[in-house]
Amino acid sequence: MLKSEARTAYLEKRARITLKQQAIWDDLLLIQVQQLPLPPLHAVFSYAAIERRKEISTDAILSYLEFRNPGMQVAYPVYDAPTSLMKAVWVDDNTLFGVNEFGISEPLEGPVAEPAELDLVFVPLLCFDERGYRVGYGKGVYDRYLKEVRQEALLVGLSYFEPVPQIADTDKFDVPLNYCITPQRIYEF
Repeated sequence: MLKSEARTAYLEKRARITLKQQAIWDDLLLIQVQQLPLPPLHAVFSYAAIERRKEISTDAILSYLEFRNPGMQVAYPVYDAPTSLMKAVWVDDNTLFGVNEFGISEPLEGPVAEPAELDLVFVPLLCFDERGYRVGYGKGVYDRYLKEVRQEALLVGLSYFEPVPQIADTDKFDVPLNYCITPQRIYEF
């Protein structure tokens, strides 16, 4: 399957998910995350789900990880449209978020988290393949950022759907995941 085909197909599949299905699948994803063999975490980079696109929210997962890792810091992406680059910004309970021009919620201010500080990155995706490659929205923003993250950091995707056999048009700029978690199972790559 080509990335463009996957994008179209999985945006359509997501659009058909009911709120009831989404709630059940979110609970099952949390249960799967609780089975993941994670080291102690000090710094996690997440994302704010785009609800209208039925992206998977990481809120409950982050609450669980914060409970298991007291003092864990969380960062969220801030996208710079003119450069097509992203940075991670540390957040806390007082951080204000705003919606950018693409409808993505992001912190309005905060200290920048260096990629080398991160222990785990939740990587948004539309679908993934059996080798751990993912299809996003097509701008390459995450892949550019992930090349800067330290090699020991875990790259984790969350998906409502099982993998496709292979994304045929991956290239040297694509960064594979370490894990992808679905409501049914954990995939390790």
